[in-house]
Amino acid sequence: MDLLAVLPQLLPGAIEWAQAQANHVAAVGLPLNESGHAVARRVGVRYPEQIRIKLVEQLPMPEDPMLKQAAIETGLLGPHMAGLTLGYSIFICRGQETVRLLSHECRHVYQYESFGSIAAFLPIYLQQIAEVGYDNAQFEIDARTYEFSA
Repeated sequence: MDLLAVLPQLLPGAIEWAQAQANHVAAVGLPLNESGHAVARRVGVRYPEQIRIKLVEQLPMPEDPMLKQAAIETGLLGPHMAGLTLGYSIFICRGQETVRLLSHECRHVYQYESFGSIAAFLPIYLQQIAEVGYDNAQFEIDARTYEFSA
């Protein structure tokens, strides 16, 4: 799939799906503990008290077949991914609860904060992935530079 070509048509559904997932985690997720707040602050998050974490067996997948295919092909979602951040909502796969992963995902929270919403951030993030790939996307490089261990 040529993500760059289909991104304009996928974007509305991707934003809708991301917002629905974020709303779900906001309703059922757990707040950060004190050390989690410290991690979030260290990577620049302004409002760590708004972050919610949901531990899952696997990351959620869009039901829309084209959106799902794009997410898998680009490496955004799939069996090798351990975390997913959508606004202030973070999914973490069970067994992957590390400070390194939390610091990475909290940096994504910071990025969302900087843009003000999922709808403002996601088009730019997905454009980066479409143009240079997941590993070389500037927002991923930035998040990796803020990873740290306890």
